[in-house]
Amino acid sequence: MSESRPGPMFQAPGALRLKVGGGRLGTIDPAAIAKAEAALKSLSGNFAQWLNDEITKLEGSRQTMRAEGVTTENMEHLYLRAHDLKGLGATYGFPLITRVAGLLCRLIDDKSKRLEAPMSLIDAHIDAITAAARDDIKDEDHPVGKALVQDLESRIKAFEA
Repeated sequence: MSESRPGPMFQAPGALRLKVGGGRLGTIDPAAIAKAEAALKSLSGNFAQWLNDEITKLEGSRQTMRAEGVTTENMEHLYLRAHDLKGLGATYGFPLITRVAGLLCRLIDDKSKRLEAPMSLIDAHIDAITAAARDDIKDEDHPVGKALVQDLESRIKAFEA
């Protein structure tokens, strides 16, 4: 007798070829996929600089808030910087940065409550992102990455309570 499973199992494809081929879209020319993968690989040497540029923008938003105060406009800029990193971290090889930036977005997502977010908690997120990039901590499998995420999540839950 075979074991029944609660639902279908899906394999998460990793290569661009698997992500875009087949299905209702039909097949895509393998040469075009290979060319796209090669182009992405050739750009990957720039990822570290681009990631640092995004972190510099996030830090700039924090410095603006310190200089001008926490305003609706300044919080919006900070949110947009965090949201960019949420989308780009994993692309640049740092899923941990995506995770931490996502937590920061969660903290300040609600526009009606953004100004209530403690600056110390915002600082902790930005510092975690900076440390991850600086120390090459790419994901939550790293003990420091795991500790950072757990601490930030618990602090957000305490704030939300």
